[in-house]
Amino acid sequence: MAIVVRRDAGIYAYEASLRRGGFDLIAGADEAGRGACAGPLVAGAVILRPGRAGEIPGLADSKLLTPAARERVYEEVVNRAVAWAVVSVESDECDALGMHQADLAALRRALLRLQPAAEFALTDGFSVDGLGMPNLAIWKGDRVAACVAAASVVAKVTRDRIMAEWHQEYPHYAFDIHKGYCTPLHQERLDEHGPSSIHRMCFENVRRTIKVSAL
Repeated sequence: MAIVVRRDAGIYAYEASLRRGGFDLIAGADEAGRGACAGPLVAGAVILRPGRAGEIPGLADSKLLTPAARERVYEEVVNRAVAWAVVSVESDECDALGMHQADLAALRRALLRLQPAAEFALTDGFSVDGLGMPNLAIWKGDRVAACVAAASVVAKVTRDRIMAEWHQEYPHYAFDIHKGYCTPLHQERLDEHGPSSIHRMCFENVRRTIKVSAL
């Protein structure tokens, strides 16, 4: 089916268009942590309620929200959604699969975990095979489709909480500040201490610190 959505129609327009096409349970999926060199890749999937019941105050792409706003939106989403799911792909599996395949696996697992099952899936950026349902990949989907934005918030808040827990075990890396992303502070701590058990060896900057430590 063709999905026609005007650019200025707002973030609930994709779901509205799909419902007019006969789909009731429309899921959005997005991930957090793809670009991080430590910690899990986390994917969320969300089915919002139709109409005003599914409109979440303050909903937007998680990257555009403050941490406090993300927490507020997260609570609204998990309390009001028809269904939501979140999954983690740990660093060793990211290394084994490679980041692109790990991303697809995380999105697929999150979508297939939804109960009730979705009838149509919207994903951010990448099309995902093996879903057993029609699906559409949307460029910058977390900014233009409400269910994808909701999934981005669920994934981001969940991952930030996980990284705060890892900070308790590895305080010298400052995971509570950079959340495992490749910041100058993170690289400084990596160079000083070498990689931890949750660092991704598929990242060149992490592998480099092993060579430096050996020297």
